[in-house]
Formats: sequence, structure tokens, C-alpha cells
Amino acid sequence: MRLTMYTDYSLRVLIYLANREDETVTITELADFYKISRNHLVKVVHNLGLNGYILTTRGRHGGIKLARTAIEIQVGEVVRSTEPDFDLLECFNPATDQCVITRSCSLKSVLFNAQKGFLGVLDNYTLADIAKGSRKAFASFKSIPIVPS
Repeated sequence: MRLTMYTDYSLRVLIYLANREDETVTITELADFYKISRNHLVKVVHNLGLNGYILTTRGRHGGIKLARTAIEIQVGEVVRSTEPDFDLLECFNPATDQCVITRSCSLKSVLFNAQKGFLGVLDNYTLADIAKGSRKAFASFKSIPIVPS
């Protein structure tokens, strides 16, 4: 299974914000830190705001910050809200399924169980869990004070 770049960027934004819990950060700051397109991040940040993960403030002193504490945000929840679909095979989507062996094939159920397990593991982790492992990387970025555990 492969997650989209959109989900990757969403998780990166949340990890960054978890390490700056009490601060407001800008999209430009995120783009500079991760060396990724500001335009991509604008879309990601917009969606994270719509889904209630972050608070956004416009204007001169605006920026973004977590809407909930990092311990309240499950990784699986974020992945589900940012991935367009989880159709591992054509037969996962009845509207587009053209496979002639769908009715008798066991592969779909095996992959469905694997996908369920994958997402189940992600549900066992919070943003706080994954953010603490990245603190050393953030420490090397001079303008980011590290939030103590």
C-alpha cells in the first residue's frame, strides 16, 4: 500500500505543529523547513483546517496551529481523511469493477484484511507518538525551540 504525497505532507505539517504546540507558524515557514512547494502546502493546510486538525488565522499576524492536542489526533484518522480512496484493487469499488472473477476470487478479502490491519496499526498511534521521534531533526533547525516531552 502506498500513501499519497498529499497524506505525507499532511502528516508532516501536523508533526511540525506538534513540535511547536503553543506557537502559530506560517505556511512559508513550513515550506522552508521541509523544502516543499508552498502552493502544495496551501491546499494541505486548507484541508487540515476543514477537517478540524488545525486552526488557521489570516492576516499579518496569522498562521496555523493545532486545533487539538497532539495526543488527541490519531494517525489513522488523519490518513483516512486525506487519502482519496483505499481501492487497492479494481474490485474494491463496485462502480468501476470490471473483473470477471470478482464473485469467486479470494484475493479481495485477503487484501481487505491486510488493509484493515494496516489502518488498525495506524489507529494505535497518535500525533504525539510520531512527533516525539522527530524532535532531533527539529532541533537542528535553528528557529525551532523543542517542546519538552
